[in-house]
Order: sequence, then structure tokens, then C-alpha cells
Amino acid sequence: MAYIGREPQIGNFQVCDAISVVNGQATYTMQVGGINVSPETANHVLCSVNGILQRSGSSFTVSSSSITFASALVTGDVIDFIQILGNVLDLGVPSDSTVSLAKLTATGTKSSSTFLRGDNTFAEAGGGKILQVVTATDTTLRTTTSNSFVTASNTLSVDITPSATSSKILIMVSTSVHQGAVDMYSSIFRDSTNLGNSTTGMTKDRAENGMAIHIVDSPNSTSQITYQLYIRSNGSTTIYLNTASFGSITAMEIGA
Repeated sequence: MAYIGREPQIGNFQVCDAISVVNGQATYTMQVGGINVSPETANHVLCSVNGILQRSGSSFTVSSSSITFASALVTGDVIDFIQILGNVLDLGVPSDSTVSLAKLTATGTKSSSTFLRGDNTFAEAGGGKILQVVTATDTTLRTTTSNSFVTASNTLSVDITPSATSSKILIMVSTSVHQGAVDMYSSIFRDSTNLGNSTTGMTKDRAENGMAIHIVDSPNSTSQITYQLYIRSNGSTTIYLNTASFGSITAMEIGA
């Protein structure tokens, strides 16, 4: 068939690395860029020795990445080149940088902000992104003598509405406490659900120090959620929160 211009070539055409002849050796390994290559058959190989093009099947055979000459080569012989034609009967392996986005059959929008997934679809990169952040502070000294978890007059609370049920929420609380001679327990609640141990919460403190809590929650909801710090005393002694006149709570939505 005649073509106007350059005739199209099919297959992944490769020229093997130079091979040094070893006296009395007939079999050699074919490599491209130091990596073994395996032609489809000997008929897919052009090989020249001492300036003479060899005949596949009679002058040489191919097995995997090995080429074996009918007669062992000797000192002074030169393997001029070995060229692998690829599969000349069908498309075979496309040459590097020959397949454009327009040739892909993947579904979805192809753009600089999407990537090709294993299921052959284009998707926006979204996993692990921080989708929103809400925070609140409290500068009021809070006290309680309750033996059950309480909010100590609505301290350290944030509302957040997740954008997807698959999102996770990272909650972080930082404040200062004083509880004298008794243990003080602290925990984070999602609405009315204690995210820590029902009895001991998430932290146990005694004396005066800073207190920090963080937890990753999976609310599985797109409705507004309230995260709040709850505290309780392990006795009848008064415990104190925000003793340094400052406390904060932050909730971050993390995309799945």
C-alpha cells in the first residue's frame, strides 16, 4: 500500500545495547538501557554481524532475552547491531510519548487537576484534604464538683457540618486545669456521645498543669454536630478549668 509522506510504523522499535563478543561464545543477552528485553520471536529481530545481516531461524535463534548464533563467535567478530521490531502484526507496545490524553477511553474530565484511577476514570484529588476548620476559645474560669461528666457552663464548644458522610473530624482541645487533691477527668463529646471512656474520659489530671486532647472522629453524618469538652471530679472537691484564662477547641473536616 502506498502512502503520501512517511509510512506509519507499528511496534515498539528498540536498538539493543552494544554487545562485546566473547571468543567461542554463541549465546548473548539482549538489553536496552541495561534491562533485559524479549522479542516476540526471532523474526522480530534484525541482527548484523561483521557487516552482514543475519537470517533469523538459521543464523540465530531467540529464547526470551537470549540470542544464540548458529556458530560460536570468535575474537575479531563484531555484532554491529541488534534491533527489535516489536510486534509488527498488531499495535504491540506503543513507543514512548506517543499516546495523548485524547486517545484514552477513560471516563470523567481530563484536566490538570484530575488523575487517572485504577478503574479507568478521571477524578479530582480529594483524599486527605482539610475541607473546613472551625475553632472557638473560652477565657472564663470554669468550675464543677460533679462526679458525672458536665459541660461546666458550656465551655469549649464548636459546631461543624460535615460536607460528606465519609469525612473524618479531627478535634483538638487545649486549656489549663487545677484540681487540688482529687483526680479530674476530661473527655470530648459529639453531641451527647462520649468519645472517650464512659468513666475516665480521655485524660486524668491532678495538681495544676496544661491539658491537651485530640481525637479523630468518624461521625458518618452531614448534619450539624457539636463537639464539646466535658469534665468531672473524682470527689466532692471543686475542680477548675481555664485557670490561665484561656482555652481553645478546634474541629477540622478531613476529606476521605
